[in-house]
This record gives sequence, C-alpha cells and structure tokens, in this order.
Amino acid sequence: MVWKPHVTVAAVVHRERRFLLVEEHTDMGVRLNQPAGHLEDGESLLAACVRETLEETAHIVEPTALLGIYQWRPKDRDLTYLRFTFIANMTGVAKGRALDTGIIGAVWLTAEEIEAQVARHRSPLVLQCVTDFLAGRSHPLDLIRHYD
Repeated sequence: MVWKPHVTVAAVVHRERRFLLVEEHTDMGVRLNQPAGHLEDGESLLAACVRETLEETAHIVEPTALLGIYQWRPKDRDLTYLRFTFIANMTGVAKGRALDTGIIGAVWLTAEEIEAQVARHRSPLVLQCVTDFLAGRSHPLDLIRHYD
C-alpha cells in the first residue's frame, strides 16, 4: 500500500476584527474550525477553498493569498493532513443554502474568543492560522500552479 497524506484546504476570512469559523459535530464532540475540507479529484486548491467555504458556511469568498501550508499528524490517528490555508475575502452570502451534514453553523469570533476556546478547536491549526494571519504572513496565489 502506498502512503498518502490527506490534502485539505481552509479559508481564513477576517472582517471587522472577527474571523469566520465553523461550529461542527465531530467524533470528538462539537468543535470549531476554519471552513475547511478535502481536495476533490480534478479540483484546484483555490476552487476547493471556495467550495468548502460555501458548503460549510453559505458564505461566498474569493481567495486573495496563501497563508501557509501546514502538515499535521494527530497523535491518536495513523494519518497525516497536508493543509493549504488561504486568506479570503467574503464577497456575499448564499441565503437559504443548506449547510453540509454535521455543520451546526458559521460563527464570527475575535482572536481573543478563538484563543479562549482552544479546547474546542478541531486541531492546533485553527489557532496557528489565526496567529499567522495576525502576524502578517501571506504569499501570492501565483505560488500555486494548477495544470489540467
């Protein structure tokens, strides 16, 4: 068997000192996460970021920069996540759109509120991405090349 990481994308959406997060049911209980999910076959990383954010929050976003690439291996699981996290601007809301199964809803939290709820984070990447965003980390989107 060939080992493969789970490739995921996430969006850091910041507006008026608040970050868009998702409250969701997981096998660990109710957790907070950035809008995030797996890259699908044939999909670009940018398209996956837009799709996952829409599916989990009903918010329409436009990625503006790559925040970072994060590799994480949970201690209690035999898998590795390779997460491409994008900075994105909200451009609209798809009113009335049903959210993905397991999603309770979208919430807007300050950095302080996010840090105060670290025990509810889906992974350590939640706070790390907020910290990196506030530190001004950003890479141009043309760093990523997509070929069909």
